[in-house]
Amino acid sequence: MKIKVLYEDKDILAIDKPSGFMVHPDGKTREKTITDWIIKNYPKLKGVGEPVTFNEQEIDRPGIVHRLDKETSGVLIVVKTKEAFAYFKKQFMDREIKKTYIAIVSGWLKNDTGTINKSIGRSPSDFRRRLAGRGARGEMREAITEYKVLKRFKVPCAQNFFSCALPRVRGGTLGDKNFVHTAPFTYLEIKPKTGRTHQIRVHMKFLNHPIVCDSLYNPKGLCPKTLNRLALHAKSIEFKNLKGKIIKVESPVPEEFEKLQK
Repeated sequence: MKIKVLYEDKDILAIDKPSGFMVHPDGKTREKTITDWIIKNYPKLKGVGEPVTFNEQEIDRPGIVHRLDKETSGVLIVVKTKEAFAYFKKQFMDREIKKTYIAIVSGWLKNDTGTINKSIGRSPSDFRRRLAGRGARGEMREAITEYKVLKRFKVPCAQNFFSCALPRVRGGTLGDKNFVHTAPFTYLEIKPKTGRTHQIRVHMKFLNHPIVCDSLYNPKGLCPKTLNRLALHAKSIEFKNLKGKIIKVESPVPEEFEKLQK
Protein backbone atom coordinates (compact mmCIF):
# COMPACT_ATOMS: atom_id res chain seq x y z
CA MET A 1 0.00 0.00 0.00
CA LYS A 2 1.46 3.33 -1.09
CA ILE A 3 0.27 6.30 0.96
CA LYS A 4 1.30 9.89 0.29
CA VAL A 5 1.97 12.11 3.30
CA LEU A 6 0.44 15.55 2.73
CA TYR A 7 1.48 17.20 6.00
CA GLU A 8 3.39 16.22 9.12
CA ASP A 9 4.62 17.76 12.36
CA LYS A 10 5.39 16.32 15.79
CA ASP A 11 1.68 16.04 16.69
CA ILE A 12 -0.18 15.54 13.43
CA LEU A 13 0.01 13.47 10.27
CA ALA A 14 -2.20 14.14 7.23
CA ILE A 15 -2.27 11.47 4.54
CA ASP A 16 -3.85 11.10 1.12
CA LYS A 17 -6.14 8.09 1.53
CA PRO A 18 -6.67 6.07 -1.66
CA SER A 19 -10.12 4.87 -2.68
CA GLY A 20 -10.80 1.21 -1.96
CA PHE A 21 -9.22 0.89 1.49
CA MET A 22 -11.00 0.83 4.84
CA VAL A 23 -9.60 3.15 7.49
CA HIS A 24 -9.67 0.43 10.14
CA PRO A 25 -10.68 -3.27 10.20
CA ASP A 26 -14.33 -4.21 10.61
CA GLY A 27 -13.68 -7.56 12.25
CA LYS A 28 -15.12 -9.42 9.25
CA THR A 29 -12.44 -9.34 6.56
CA ARG A 30 -8.67 -9.50 6.43
CA GLU A 31 -8.29 -6.72 3.89
CA LYS A 32 -5.35 -4.35 4.32
CA THR A 33 -6.43 -1.11 5.97
CA ILE A 34 -5.04 2.36 6.59
CA THR A 35 -4.55 1.25 10.19
CA ASP A 36 -2.14 -1.46 9.00
CA TRP A 37 -0.11 1.18 7.16
CA ILE A 38 -0.02 3.42 10.24
CA ILE A 39 1.15 0.65 12.56
CA LYS A 40 3.85 -0.41 10.08
CA ASN A 41 5.19 3.10 9.45
CA TYR A 42 4.40 4.76 12.81
CA PRO A 43 4.49 1.93 15.39
CA LYS A 44 4.61 4.39 18.31
CA LEU A 45 1.03 5.44 17.48
CA LYS A 46 -0.33 2.11 18.66
CA GLY A 47 -2.54 2.83 21.64
CA VAL A 48 -3.15 6.47 20.65
CA GLY A 49 -6.87 7.02 20.16
CA GLU A 50 -9.94 5.02 21.11
CA PRO A 51 -10.44 1.36 20.14
CA VAL A 52 -13.75 0.12 18.72
CA THR A 53 -15.45 -3.25 19.07
CA PHE A 54 -16.65 -5.22 16.04
CA ASN A 55 -18.03 -8.76 16.34
CA GLU A 56 -16.82 -8.92 19.94
CA GLN A 57 -13.29 -8.01 18.82
CA GLU A 58 -11.59 -4.90 20.18
CA ILE A 59 -9.84 -3.16 17.30
CA ASP A 60 -7.09 -0.60 17.80
CA ARG A 61 -7.38 2.65 15.82
CA PRO A 62 -3.91 4.18 16.18
CA GLY A 63 -4.22 7.94 15.91
CA ILE A 64 -7.54 7.77 14.04
CA VAL A 65 -9.60 10.81 15.02
CA HIS A 66 -12.05 10.78 12.11
CA ARG A 67 -12.90 8.45 9.24
CA LEU A 68 -13.51 8.28 5.50
CA ASP A 69 -15.65 5.61 3.86
CA LYS A 70 -13.81 2.78 2.14
CA GLU A 71 -14.43 4.06 -1.40
CA THR A 72 -13.88 7.74 -0.52
CA SER A 73 -10.41 9.17 -1.16
CA GLY A 74 -8.64 12.25 0.13
CA VAL A 75 -7.30 13.95 3.23
CA LEU A 76 -7.29 11.93 6.44
CA ILE A 77 -5.92 13.27 9.73
CA VAL A 78 -3.96 11.00 12.07
CA VAL A 79 -2.74 12.24 15.45
CA LYS A 80 0.47 11.13 17.12
CA THR A 81 -0.18 11.70 20.83
CA LYS A 82 -3.02 11.31 23.31
CA GLU A 83 -2.89 15.06 23.90
CA ALA A 84 -3.39 15.68 20.17
CA PHE A 85 -6.21 13.13 20.07
CA ALA A 86 -8.15 14.94 22.82
CA TYR A 87 -7.42 18.31 21.17
CA PHE A 88 -8.73 17.20 17.77
CA LYS A 89 -11.69 15.33 19.19
CA LYS A 90 -12.85 18.58 20.79
CA GLN A 91 -12.36 20.50 17.53
CA PHE A 92 -14.54 17.97 15.71
CA MET A 93 -17.19 18.06 18.44
CA ASP A 94 -17.22 21.87 18.41
CA ARG A 95 -17.46 21.86 14.58
CA GLU A 96 -14.35 24.00 14.28
CA ILE A 97 -12.73 21.82 11.62
CA LYS A 98 -13.63 22.77 8.05
CA LYS A 99 -13.88 20.00 5.48
CA THR A 100 -14.39 20.34 1.73
CA TYR A 101 -15.28 17.49 -0.61
CA ILE A 102 -15.83 17.22 -4.31
CA ALA A 103 -18.37 14.85 -5.80
CA ILE A 104 -20.07 13.89 -9.03
CA VAL A 105 -23.81 13.28 -8.74
CA SER A 106 -26.54 12.03 -11.03
CA GLY A 107 -28.51 14.58 -13.03
CA TRP A 108 -28.34 18.36 -13.09
CA LEU A 109 -29.07 20.20 -9.84
CA LYS A 110 -31.51 23.05 -10.37
CA ASN A 111 -29.89 25.50 -7.92
CA ASP A 112 -26.26 26.59 -8.07
CA THR A 113 -25.95 26.55 -4.28
CA GLY A 114 -27.91 25.06 -1.43
CA THR A 115 -28.01 23.82 2.16
CA ILE A 116 -29.45 20.46 3.17
CA ASN A 117 -30.61 20.55 6.80
CA LYS A 118 -32.12 17.12 7.34
CA SER A 119 -31.58 14.82 10.29
CA ILE A 120 -30.26 11.34 9.59
CA GLY A 121 -31.39 8.03 11.09
CA ARG A 122 -31.14 4.39 10.08
CA SER A 123 -32.72 2.67 7.12
CA PRO A 124 -35.50 0.25 8.13
CA SER A 125 -34.60 -2.11 5.27
CA ASP A 126 -30.77 -2.27 5.29
CA PHE A 127 -28.60 -2.09 8.42
CA ARG A 128 -25.67 -0.77 6.34
CA ARG A 129 -27.54 2.31 5.17
CA ARG A 130 -28.54 5.61 6.74
CA LEU A 131 -31.62 7.58 5.74
CA ALA A 132 -32.76 11.22 5.78
CA GLY A 133 -36.45 12.10 5.72
CA ARG A 134 -39.51 9.92 5.82
CA GLY A 135 -39.04 6.35 6.96
CA ALA A 136 -35.83 6.81 8.94
CA ARG A 137 -35.63 4.83 12.16
CA GLY A 138 -33.82 5.07 15.48
CA GLU A 139 -32.10 8.17 16.84
CA MET A 140 -32.36 11.09 14.41
CA ARG A 141 -29.13 13.08 14.44
CA GLU A 142 -28.79 16.63 13.16
CA ALA A 143 -26.99 16.81 9.80
CA ILE A 144 -26.20 19.89 7.70
CA THR A 145 -24.53 19.90 4.29
CA GLU A 146 -23.76 22.86 2.01
CA TYR A 147 -23.09 22.44 -1.71
CA LYS A 148 -22.05 24.53 -4.71
CA VAL A 149 -22.32 23.55 -8.37
CA LEU A 150 -18.95 23.68 -10.13
CA LYS A 151 -20.07 22.32 -13.48
CA ARG A 152 -22.96 20.59 -15.22
CA PHE A 153 -21.99 18.20 -18.00
CA LYS A 154 -22.95 15.17 -20.07
CA VAL A 155 -20.73 12.18 -20.76
CA PRO A 156 -21.20 8.68 -22.23
CA CYS A 157 -22.36 5.92 -19.91
CA ALA A 158 -22.15 2.16 -20.22
CA GLN A 159 -23.72 -0.81 -18.47
CA ASN A 160 -20.39 -2.23 -17.41
CA PHE A 161 -19.79 -0.17 -14.27
CA PHE A 162 -16.96 -2.28 -12.86
CA SER A 163 -17.41 -2.07 -9.07
CA CYS A 164 -20.95 -0.67 -9.35
CA ALA A 165 -24.07 -2.78 -9.62
CA LEU A 166 -25.55 -3.22 -13.10
CA PRO A 167 -28.36 -0.71 -13.66
CA ARG A 168 -31.54 -1.08 -15.62
CA VAL A 169 -30.64 1.21 -18.49
CA ARG A 170 -33.65 2.37 -20.42
CA GLY A 171 -33.26 1.50 -24.07
CA GLY A 172 -30.45 -0.97 -23.49
CA THR A 173 -30.20 -4.70 -22.94
CA LEU A 174 -28.85 -6.08 -19.69
CA GLY A 175 -25.55 -7.79 -20.29
CA ASP A 176 -24.70 -5.74 -23.39
CA LYS A 177 -21.36 -4.23 -22.33
CA ASN A 178 -21.09 -2.19 -25.51
CA PHE A 179 -24.29 -0.21 -24.97
CA VAL A 180 -23.38 3.45 -24.52
CA HIS A 181 -25.44 6.64 -24.31
CA THR A 182 -25.01 10.13 -22.84
CA ALA A 183 -26.39 11.21 -19.47
CA PRO A 184 -26.27 14.41 -17.34
CA PHE A 185 -24.14 14.77 -14.22
CA THR A 186 -23.20 17.58 -11.84
CA TYR A 187 -19.76 18.31 -10.39
CA LEU A 188 -20.08 19.68 -6.85
CA GLU A 189 -18.10 21.24 -4.04
CA ILE A 190 -19.58 20.04 -0.75
CA LYS A 191 -18.99 21.28 2.79
CA PRO A 192 -20.49 19.14 5.57
CA LYS A 193 -21.11 21.13 8.74
CA THR A 194 -21.69 18.00 10.79
CA GLY A 195 -19.99 14.61 10.64
CA ARG A 196 -22.61 11.88 10.44
CA THR A 197 -21.96 8.44 8.98
CA HIS A 198 -22.40 8.54 5.16
CA GLN A 199 -23.74 12.10 5.53
CA ILE A 200 -22.90 13.41 2.06
CA ARG A 201 -24.05 10.22 0.35
CA VAL A 202 -27.33 10.22 2.30
CA HIS A 203 -28.07 13.91 1.74
CA MET A 204 -27.42 13.77 -2.01
CA LYS A 205 -29.68 10.71 -2.18
CA PHE A 206 -32.31 12.73 -0.30
CA LEU A 207 -32.13 15.39 -3.05
CA ASN A 208 -32.63 12.67 -5.69
CA HIS A 209 -29.14 13.42 -7.02
CA PRO A 210 -27.14 10.52 -5.54
CA ILE A 211 -23.40 10.26 -5.92
CA VAL A 212 -22.49 8.21 -8.97
CA CYS A 213 -20.92 4.76 -8.79
CA ASP A 214 -22.23 4.34 -5.25
CA SER A 215 -23.08 0.64 -4.93
CA LEU A 216 -24.86 1.23 -1.59
CA TYR A 217 -26.98 4.33 -2.21
CA ASN A 218 -27.16 4.39 -6.02
CA PRO A 219 -26.72 0.77 -7.20
CA LYS A 220 -28.91 1.11 -10.29
CA GLY A 221 -27.89 4.63 -11.27
CA LEU A 222 -25.95 5.63 -14.34
CA CYS A 223 -22.20 5.99 -14.02
CA PRO A 224 -19.72 7.55 -16.49
CA LYS A 225 -18.13 4.69 -18.40
CA THR A 226 -14.59 5.86 -17.49
CA LEU A 227 -15.24 5.89 -13.74
CA ASN A 228 -14.80 2.75 -11.64
CA ARG A 229 -15.04 4.13 -8.10
CA LEU A 230 -17.31 6.14 -5.82
CA ALA A 231 -17.24 9.75 -7.05
CA LEU A 232 -16.49 11.34 -3.67
CA HIS A 233 -13.17 12.89 -2.63
CA ALA A 234 -12.10 14.72 0.55
CA LYS A 235 -10.34 17.65 -1.08
CA SER A 236 -9.23 19.65 1.95
CA ILE A 237 -9.37 19.97 5.71
CA GLU A 238 -8.65 23.05 7.81
CA PHE A 239 -7.83 22.85 11.52
CA LYS A 240 -5.85 24.43 14.36
CA ASN A 241 -2.63 22.74 15.42
CA LEU A 242 -1.76 22.44 19.11
CA LYS A 243 -0.19 25.92 19.02
CA GLY A 244 -3.40 27.46 17.70
CA LYS A 245 -2.12 28.02 14.17
CA ILE A 246 -4.61 27.39 11.36
CA ILE A 247 -3.42 24.69 8.97
CA LYS A 248 -5.10 23.79 5.68
CA VAL A 249 -4.17 20.52 3.98
CA GLU A 250 -5.27 19.74 0.44
CA SER A 251 -5.39 16.55 -1.61
CA PRO A 252 -5.08 16.70 -5.43
CA VAL A 253 -8.29 16.09 -7.34
CA PRO A 254 -8.31 12.50 -8.66
CA GLU A 255 -7.25 12.30 -12.29
CA GLU A 256 -10.37 10.35 -13.24
CA PHE A 257 -12.55 13.21 -11.94
CA GLU A 258 -10.61 15.83 -13.91
CA LYS A 259 -10.84 13.86 -17.14
CA LEU A 260 -14.62 14.03 -16.99
CA GLN A 261 -14.48 17.84 -16.98
CA LYS A 262 -12.56 18.11 -20.26
